[in-house]
Order: sequence, then structure tokens, then C-alpha cells
Amino acid sequence: METHIVISLILFLILTKTINSSAFDGSKSERWDSTHKEPENHIPSILSYGDGMKEEMEADEWEMVQKKGTQFVVNDQPFYVNGFNTYWLMVFAADDSTRGKVTEVFKHASSVGMSVCRTWAFNDGQWRALQKSPSLYDEDVFKALDFVVSEAKKYRIRLILSLVNNWEAYGGKAQYVKWGNDAGLNLTSDDDFFSDSTLRAYYKAHVKTVLNRVNTFTNITYKEDPTIFAWELINEPRCTSDSSGDTLQEWIKEMAFYVKSIDPKHLLEIGVEGFYGPSTPQRVQLNPNSYAQQVGTDFIRNHQVLGVDFASVHMYPDSWISQSISDSHLPFIKSWMEAHIEDAEKYLEMPVIFAEFGVSAKDPGYNSSYRDNLINTVYKTILNSTKKGGSGAGSLVWQLFPDGTDYMDDGYAIILSKSPSTSTMISLQSTRLDLFNSLCSKRCHWGCKKKNVFQKVSYRDEL
Repeated sequence: METHIVISLILFLILTKTINSSAFDGSKSERWDSTHKEPENHIPSILSYGDGMKEEMEADEWEMVQKKGTQFVVNDQPFYVNGFNTYWLMVFAADDSTRGKVTEVFKHASSVGMSVCRTWAFNDGQWRALQKSPSLYDEDVFKALDFVVSEAKKYRIRLILSLVNNWEAYGGKAQYVKWGNDAGLNLTSDDDFFSDSTLRAYYKAHVKTVLNRVNTFTNITYKEDPTIFAWELINEPRCTSDSSGDTLQEWIKEMAFYVKSIDPKHLLEIGVEGFYGPSTPQRVQLNPNSYAQQVGTDFIRNHQVLGVDFASVHMYPDSWISQSISDSHLPFIKSWMEAHIEDAEKYLEMPVIFAEFGVSAKDPGYNSSYRDNLINTVYKTILNSTKKGGSGAGSLVWQLFPDGTDYMDDGYAIILSKSPSTSTMISLQSTRLDLFNSLCSKRCHWGCKKKNVFQKVSYRDEL
């Protein structure tokens, strides 16, 4: 047995004695024990990343994440993801007075074992814009994005960088349409972003600029930097003007090919929310509402495009089903995840990441125990797939904030120092996924009898 496996198993035995395991014990209450107390402003960390496993990981060369079948791999070892979203990192890094918050986010995330962050590599025509007008960039803001990438590497956190927004925040489709009209086009819909040749050219120019950017802190070109986990074409694309999905599908095909023509090394995902569309009428009943199948996205069809490496899914029952906290939300989360994991395995043969999920503190009936229960549901469903070597490759909570940024809170912010039970749960999930990541040695080249190893490791009832 490899040394790192022994270390991992010893760590697990310690965990079973020090952590209240009832949150993942199917025979007990599904709710995390909210009575667990930590000292004020303390961020609990189950993983000792200055010790064995972390030092061993840091000794490895920092290599690109790749895809092998339905799993992510690094150095031909499995790489399951426990991560987070913090979309505003570049904007905060552009101001000396807030730049330190970027470091804080990565430091706190690393302390609970999070390994991937999803953030924006765009800000179009807005305050502190990266792209002030088509192909005109603010170098200071670009240097801020350089800082985000370099700082992420320091804390061993990889980045999913999204390249444009569907929504008006940070510019998005609407800003591209405005630029087009300013240039003399006669555009009438934000969805012209997907079909107009001039706007497609604007977007491609942005893609080319970002991917070919040389980081001023590391001197590494973005398209060569393993700190970047993947590129995301667009955050939550919708094309309501064409519910058939054809318009968006053609855009995905064109842009996936274009990104890969510049950067064949990094993984690529679309950024869709996961709604089922016309190509799978037998699956549309799984959507959270009838409107979801009319927004021009089509989960399975979209992800069959050449160049797309893994699937993305978002989960917001408080937006999609009812704002008020309801007992129906958690079963929806579980069934929504299981359906997409099944589709990723049977039809797409690729990993799937649940790239956004959370619950707003502004919802009627909200309490922190419910949030922990929701996170627990997501984490358990990931583990149920992971133990089988399935497509459920990880999740990214929306969203992680450092102290002193409450004014940016959209209701979903998680500040680890103020949320000890949530922080402990996140750390435990990181530990369990790290254990899976270490079960197959490099010498095995993913050919070891992983499932047999899983059968020998007891994780109480959930495994």
C-alpha cells in the first residue's frame, strides 16, 4: 500500500473520532448538528495542509487538469472537486484598498481544502471594465486578473474562468449589443449576441486576447498556465428568442471550436444551468418549471458539441421553484443532480460539475441550519457518485466571501469565520474527496482496482 494511502487512512480514522459524523449518516437526522461550536472568528480546518498530504501534493509538478472518461485527472490521478464561486475577484484586485480581500478568499478556501474557484474573466463596458470597448482593454484591470491567477496558484487553487455574461451585470450580452448598435448595426434583441456576425467577432477577439495574455506576475501565458482549470464560454446562457435551441447550439459549436483552436490544452465547458430541452422530451419533466424548457438551452444536446469537455449544472430551487424555503427543495436538488450524473455517464461520457448552488439568506423561512442541510444534500450526492467512480466530479458553492465584504452580499455569501458548522462540513467534504484522489497511485495509471479499494474503506453508512 502506498505511503500516502496509509496517511489518508490514518487521517480518516482520526476524523471518525473528532468529527460529528451524523451529518452524513443516513440512519440519523439529515441535518448537520448546528450545536457544534467553534471559537469566534475561527475557521476550523480538518485538513492539516502543512502536513503529509499537502506537502506531498506540493511536491508534485503543477500540471494541467485533464479528462479521462468520466473523471478529471491530474498526473493521471483522479481529481474530484470541492470548490466555490467568488465572481468579483478581478474587480477587487484592481483597487489597492481591496486587493487584500482576494488573498483572504484564497487563504480561507485553502484552509478548508477547497481546490477550485470559478470567477469572471470579463467586465465589459462597466465600472472598472476590463474591456472598455471591443478589443480596447484597461491594462490595470488586466493586471488585476493576472494577480488573481498568480494568487490562486500560491494557494494551490485552480480557476474556472468565465468569458462573458448572459446577464447585464458586468456588461454581458446587452453590452455587446450596445457596442454593435454604436457601430451602426440595427440590433433589437440581446439574443442578437448569439447570431450577429459582428458581435460573434467581438466575442472571439476577447477570447483570443484573454487566452493569449501573458501574466505580468508569473510571465506565463494564460493558455499555458495549469492554474487555470477550465474556460467557460458564457455564464448561464439563455436564448429565449429561439426555444428550439438551434441558435444557441450553433453559437456553442462555433465558439467551442474557436477556443480549442487557440488553446487545445485546457478543458472547456459551456456554463449552462442544466435545463432539458426539445432533444430530450422524456427528461423535461425533471426541469424545475415549464419555463425552463423554453429558454433555448438543451442540456444533453449542448454538451454533445465537439470540444466541450465536461458538463455544468446550476441549482437554485429558491429561484426556480419558490422563494420561500420549502421541504420540496432538497428532494429536487437530489433528483436534479442524480439525473444529470446519469446523463453524463450514459449519454455524454464526461464529468459533470455542479458549478453553482446555494440558498439566499433573504428567502422567507431561511435559517443557517437549512443552508447546511442543502449543502449536505449536495455533498452526499457527489460522494454517492464518487464512490462508484461516476461522473459526479464535484461542486462549487455560491459563494465564498471574506470578512468585511458584506456590502457585496447577494444573500448567498458564506463567510467561513462566521459559519463554523458550514466551514466544518466543507472541510470534511474536502478531506473525503482528497482521500478518493489519493486512492490510485501514479504507478497504477488509473488501472488499479479502484472499486475494490473503495469496498475496503468504510465511510459509515453513506459509502
